[in-house]
Amino acid sequence: MTQATHIPVLLEAVLRLLQPRANGTYIDATLGAGGHAEALLQASGPQGRLLGLDQDTTALHIARTRLAVYGDRADLVHANFRDLSRVAQAQGWTAADGILLDLGLSSMQLDQAERGFAFSHEAPLDMRMDTSQGQSAADLVNLLPERELADLIYEYGEEPASRRIARAIVAARPLETTTQLAQVVARVAGGKGYWRIHPATRTFQALRIAVNDELGALKAVLPQAVSLLKPGGRLAVISFHSLEDRIVKQFMRDPTQQATLAVITRKPMTADEAEIARNSRARSAKLRVAERLPT
Repeated sequence: MTQATHIPVLLEAVLRLLQPRANGTYIDATLGAGGHAEALLQASGPQGRLLGLDQDTTALHIARTRLAVYGDRADLVHANFRDLSRVAQAQGWTAADGILLDLGLSSMQLDQAERGFAFSHEAPLDMRMDTSQGQSAADLVNLLPERELADLIYEYGEEPASRRIARAIVAARPLETTTQLAQVVARVAGGKGYWRIHPATRTFQALRIAVNDELGALKAVLPQAVSLLKPGGRLAVISFHSLEDRIVKQFMRDPTQQATLAVITRKPMTADEAEIARNSRARSAKLRVAERLPT
């Protein structure tokens, strides 16, 4: 995994809508390999500062190398963004001109077969973004009761065949690798003929979301991000599936936020065909932006 393999999604749109200002302060709460962060530091001039968070230690190491040239202008921390307020306070950050959340899985994580995110590689069923803590996907697959497993796959994967898949998984236990799980799912949900997407895609998504409590973390971080914005500061969120996008949309449009937030993007920004040709991951990306109102 290297910064050369990382292409930040919707970068031009993020910069255009976040409107980085000279000597501004920015938070990238999903740092990854540091592509968005580097662009924000460049755009904010020689006195601009950035706080970056990531729960993936491998990505954080790459970002540290990439952003080392910026010295103490880049303050990088190993943390889940659900702890944004605590981290900001500990690092001496009281407010920011802009905050970015780029949700979901990076292409670099998918390319690391040993992480267990992809069914195209033989690997242990792990799927933890922070490998130092929490249950793995193997724990869920092999220990959850059938009904709970089916509910998880349906809720987080929006998989209509969740009951049949859960029943097949329980019958095939123990499952220890990505390819074992993918084969079980394909047998009961794949049907015949050509697959536009692999039949295990939704199940793998559901397990990854559950393992990392991604939706819970997103719901936790959004109000924290707004509270850290300066008046006129902007929050930008890039999501990759409907569950994330729905949470962001509902939060930004919540009537209780009307005195605090102004929605900038009436509809989410998406990648054009040129960007999709350069980076297929951009195909499903949706960018929503809101601005903190004066109080």
